[in-house]
Amino acid sequence: MIQTIRGFRDILPEDTVLWQAIEKTASNLFEDFGFQEIRIPIMEKTELFARSIGETTDIVEKEMYTFPDRKGDKLTLRPEATASVVRSYIQHNMGSSDPVQKLYTIGPMFRRERPQKGRYRQFYQINAEVFGISSPYIDAQLILILNELFKRLGLSELDAHINSLGCRECRPDFQKELLIFLNGKKEHLCENCLRRMDKNPLRTLDCKVPSCREALVDAPSTLGHLCSGCSDHFETVKSVLKEQSVDFTVDKTLVRGLDYYSRTTFEILTTALGAQSAVAGGGRYDALIKELDGPETYGIGFAIGLDRLADIVAQMINDIKMKKAENTDRPEGTEDIPKNASDFFRLVSVKSPDLFIIPLGEKAARLAYMWSSELNIARIRTETDYSGRSLKSLMKRADKLNAAYVLIAGDQEIEDNALVLRDMKTKEQYFVTAENPVEQIETLLNRV
Repeated sequence: MIQTIRGFRDILPEDTVLWQAIEKTASNLFEDFGFQEIRIPIMEKTELFARSIGETTDIVEKEMYTFPDRKGDKLTLRPEATASVVRSYIQHNMGSSDPVQKLYTIGPMFRRERPQKGRYRQFYQINAEVFGISSPYIDAQLILILNELFKRLGLSELDAHINSLGCRECRPDFQKELLIFLNGKKEHLCENCLRRMDKNPLRTLDCKVPSCREALVDAPSTLGHLCSGCSDHFETVKSVLKEQSVDFTVDKTLVRGLDYYSRTTFEILTTALGAQSAVAGGGRYDALIKELDGPETYGIGFAIGLDRLADIVAQMINDIKMKKAENTDRPEGTEDIPKNASDFFRLVSVKSPDLFIIPLGEKAARLAYMWSSELNIARIRTETDYSGRSLKSLMKRADKLNAAYVLIAGDQEIEDNALVLRDMKTKEQYFVTAENPVEQIETLLNRV
């Protein structure tokens, strides 16, 4: 039996309901803030990622799915979305129509790393990018948007960490001091950190090897080397977040794993799946567009790990269901639905059929098909069954599907011109004619 490739997986129908609800909640929020959707290819020229992400990063060195095409050009399955969105912005001269562009995209990324819970070789991200705004207000607004999105999804075990990485003016002084520090810690650093020290010492601060993390606890901070412009920028971000009641922690150890980040950087961390891990992260990348041969344009954005986020939300929903089951004496409608998340919970609820048609006989099966199609087109979710099984077994299937109503349409009911429409909850019954049942059913279902 052929199975999926290691690190890849199927998202099954019982899970896609949740994924679609998360995606819809995110896209609705983004569009309220003026973002437009962009859809980018899953494959790009390898050079795009080598130049944007950085040739000394783990992603470029070890994790990309890269191969030559028939002409020998090196192509790569996208490991992240920002570089592709920037490439599209430059290629289509999007800044000419409006210097400010707010874009979002949702889709799969690919990295060949060790699969684990919430981490796959084909994984999914929700990305938002803003071009053409230098103000620190947009930095704060992106963090606010993430905060609001997670509230709408009903999440609470979250912690926003923020830092400033400085800019090209103030970072060189920091890197000199960091390099001096690293030279005194060489015996505790892994081979990757030793190799990267001279090319990009800042990358060592993102190392996940325990011995390196322990050795770098007392490493100098970018916050002690910010120029006046970067310092003022970061102070404004913090003050705006405080004014909007967005909780955050200034984390001097926070750096992003990609070379293109500068100034504000941030992550949203959670302990919902056990050990603390990032579910979203981003920051400012003011030099990236120019580095990729575009005009000098400010940029900032974030990415949300959709796989991990879906696991966290699913766990939260299961916890709520368990609490509800343990408190069966509570009145209906008093479930522990988090504040601001009611719209999301409506989206994620199982979409049961409005109507299940039970045809009993050959003539009834053909008519049931026609009626079901018409009702579906009229946006009344309708299912039917052509197996020819008994009324009792089909009623059991309708009940299993949690259908709101059942239409019993046997050959005899058709001949008598009196079909039976039954409310599965109240057991109340209505009669509709077989000559034109669709319009009657629409009226009855909309009325009740």
